[in-house]
Amino acid sequence: MDAISFGEILIDFIPGNEDASYVRNPGGGPANCAVAMARNGLDVGMYARMGNDDFGRFLTETMNQYGVRLLTPELTDEAVTTMAFVTLYPGGERSFTFARKPGADMLLSKEDIRREDIENTKLVHASSFSMSAGPEAEATVEFLKAAHEAGKLVAFDINYRNVVWNDDKNACADAVRSILGYVDFLKISDEEVDMIGGPSNVFNVMKEYGITAVVETLGSKGARCYFNGEVQDIVGRKAKAVDATGCGDAFWGGFLASLLTQGVLKTSDVTSAILKEAITYGNVGGWCCVQVKGGMSALPTRERIEEVLSEDKSGE
Repeated sequence: MDAISFGEILIDFIPGNEDASYVRNPGGGPANCAVAMARNGLDVGMYARMGNDDFGRFLTETMNQYGVRLLTPELTDEAVTTMAFVTLYPGGERSFTFARKPGADMLLSKEDIRREDIENTKLVHASSFSMSAGPEAEATVEFLKAAHEAGKLVAFDINYRNVVWNDDKNACADAVRSILGYVDFLKISDEEVDMIGGPSNVFNVMKEYGITAVVETLGSKGARCYFNGEVQDIVGRKAKAVDATGCGDAFWGGFLASLLTQGVLKTSDVTSAILKEAITYGNVGGWCCVQVKGGMSALPTRERIEEVLSEDKSGE
C-alpha cells in the first residue's frame, strides 16, 4: 500500500438542484485527501470508524467507488456517522453546523487498528480533525507515533473548525502539538498558521519538532513552502471558483502523491527541487478542483493534472 489516511469522515449536506433536494458530499480532510491521492494513481487505504447507518453505508460505497479501501474492520453499531449541514450564502460563504447523536463516538479506538498495516505502507496521513475529542483521540497519536518509529513518512494537515472543538482553540492547538514530533510534512493554511505561532515562528517549530517541510496554502494566491531554512513561493492560478469544496485537500493529495511518485521514501530523499515540483503539482490539483462542482468527483485525476501541466509548457 502506498498511503494510509487516518481519521474522521464527514458527510456534507449542501443545497442540490432546483427542487431544493440535498446532495450528499463525503468530506473531511482525511477522506478528501485519501480520494485525491487515489485519483492520482496511489494505492490508498482509509482508517475511519464507520457507523452501521445509512450514512456509513453510503460513505463506504463512495470511498470504494473512488478507489480507497476502508481498513476499518467493519461497520459498527456503536458509531454514528458525523454529518455537517452546510449553508451557502450569497457570494459563496459557507456555514457549517455539525450534528451527532448524543454519545456517538466517531473516533478510532485501538481495537479498530491493525498495526501491521504500518509495515506495508509508505506514508501515513492524518489531520487534527481526527483528534477532535482532544485526549480521547489516543489512537491517532499512537498510530502516528508508530509510523514515525517505523521510519515511514508522516504527513499532517492542520484542519480546524470551531464547532468541533467547542470553540476552544487551545484544545485543538494542544492536540496538534502532541503529534508534531512524529510529523515529516505539515500542511497549514494562512488562517491556521497562528496555531503554531504565526509565519515568523514556523522555522522555530520545525527545528523544535524535527519537521522536514511545512507547506502553507494561500488560496488563490498559491502556496508557500518552508524547507531547509528557506522559503519558496509558488504562484497560484487565477480561477473563478465553481465550487471550492475540497480544494485544499486536492492540493494536499496531489502534493503527497507527487512526493511518492518522485521516489521520496525517507526524509533524506527530499530536496528543494522535489518539493517545488510537488507543490506545483498540488497547486494544479487544487485549481482543477475548483473548476468542477461535485464533491469528491471534482478531485482531479493524475491525467487531468498532467494535461494542465502539459498545456502550460506548450504555451511558454
